[in-house]
Order: sequence, then C-alpha cells, then structure tokens
Amino acid sequence: MKKQELRELTDKELKDRLEAAENEYMQMKIQHAISPLDNPAKITLQRRSIARMKTEVRARELQINK
Repeated sequence: MKKQELRELTDKELKDRLEAAENEYMQMKIQHAISPLDNPAKITLQRRSIARMKTEVRARELQINK
C-alpha cells in the first residue's frame, strides 16, 4: 500500500487495516516456520507495509497534538 492510499483512509480504517496486516504477518511467519513459503520475500513486504501504516498512525497522532 502506498503513502497516498494510506493518507486517504480514515483513522478507524487505517487501524483496522494495520491490525489485519499484523495478524496476516504473524500467520505468514508461522507458516514459513512449518514449511517454507513459495515466496519468502512476501514476509519482508508485509513487514514494510506494517511499518508504513504505523508511521502514518504516529504522524496523525503528532498532528493532533499540535
């Protein structure tokens, strides 16, 4: 998900997607530990996507406090 797409989401939608992405990430890690994934780079992409979402959440928190 790109930065512009994240900025267009509401706070609730963003937090819901973040929670879903974190759950999916954990499932991917568990599956990969049991049997290797076809494309292990998906784990890295998912982790980076989560980081982008957390960055946007934090930026919104800081903007509110100003």
